Amino acid sequence: MPPHHRYTVGQRIEFMPGRYDGSAPSGAYTVVRQLPNDAQDREYRVKNSRDGHERIIRESQMRQGVLG
Repeated sequence: MPPHHRYTVGQRIEFMPGRYDGSAPSGAYTVVRQLPNDAQDREYRVKNSRDGHERIIRESQMRQGVLG
């Protein structure tokens, strides 16, 4: 059985884009939705705290404990 999502809806996280994420800005985001999948690297819909833009990111691109 795959592991559960680590982050919850409403939780603030830090997005750390990889080299293939284009111009996606790093920084503070809020988890909007946990996306269903069976992969090890869970996916989430998140919203940028500054510009309100939403995107889908993987758990491996997230870090907990954003201040501010």
